[in-house]
Formats: sequence, C-alpha cells, structure tokens
Amino acid sequence: MRGKGVWAGIALVVLLLAVGGAGWYQQQFGGNERAGEPVGGPITLPSTEGEFRLEALGEEQVAVVFFGYTYCPDVCPMSLAVVRQSLAELSPDQRERVVPLMVSVDPERDTLARLEEYLAFFGERFIGATGSQARLEELAGRYGVVWRKVEAPDSAMAYTIDHSSSLYLVDRQGEILRRVLYSPSHRGLLAALRETL
Repeated sequence: MRGKGVWAGIALVVLLLAVGGAGWYQQQFGGNERAGEPVGGPITLPSTEGEFRLEALGEEQVAVVFFGYTYCPDVCPMSLAVVRQSLAELSPDQRERVVPLMVSVDPERDTLARLEEYLAFFGERFIGATGSQARLEELAGRYGVVWRKVEAPDSAMAYTIDHSSSLYLVDRQGEILRRVLYSPSHRGLLAALRETL
C-alpha cells in the first residue's frame, strides 16, 4: 500500500513538471514569438557568402530570415524545405528577388563551413550566418526570437536548442514585412512572398 502511495506521488510530480514544461514551451515557442513585438532592424553577420549585410540587398529584394541551427532534428530542416518549396513555385524573376538567410543560434558548433555544407542540401541560394553569443542575443531580441540550450548528457550531441521558429520577410532597411508562423506546409510562406513581391 505504501509503495502505491510513493508511485502516485512520483507520478504527480512528473505530471506537474510535464504540464509546467509544456506551458513554458508554449509561452516561449508556440506558434508565435511572445518575447515582445519584433522590431527587426539591420542584420550584419559573418556568413557563408562573406560579411552579410541586409542593407546590401537590392532595392526590390527581400530576405527570408530564419533562426535555427544545423543539428536541429526537425523544425529547422522542415522550415528550410518550406523555403525551398516556396522558391521553386515563384517565377524566375520573383525568385531572384528573394534571399534565404539562416541565422544559426548555435555558434559553438555551427561554423561557416558547417553552415555551407548543411545549407547546400536546400539549394545554392541559401546563405548561412552566425556570430558571437552577444551579437546573436541582440539581434534575436530585436526580432522577437527566443531560444535556450538544453543539456542532453546521454546524447552524442551533448545538447539541443529549443527555439522559436517563425520565418521573417525583411527588406533591406530591416523592416519586417511579414512574419510567417511555423508550418510544415509551404503555402503560407508562398502566399506571403507573392503578396510582398
């Protein structure tokens, strides 16, 4: 009888932790960035194409900006595939006006060489960028992006990163023209791109 009470207590603690963790995750990462209304602004970072500067885009170009990391098991490859699918359905002229940019929030592991190799799977137009932790935190703060490192001592990766997952359509002045919520379908991004272009 006493054993059942102990197990019931443990189950209750696990349930409370799960509910609390799910609530925290939903607040931070669920569907919409809740770290404050994003204001955007300039992006200047070392990239796979040299120093990336948002202001160097052409007058009619827009960047599709995504914050993630190359060791991400699901959301990042899915989001990049969504960008690739959307680009494939644009006209050639429209496609030339779109610059896909992935900003890595894992500077510890994501070197520019690794970003280049990883993004090659999605297309030659994809640019990868990263910077110091302080620089990334400042940039992410302006874009309403939140992330946290999660230790995984039993994994070969050592840690994962929980992160928000919107795509941002941004002009050369750093104005956020559209924010597209995470979806495994490319239809939302494609519609946003067509409307913006």
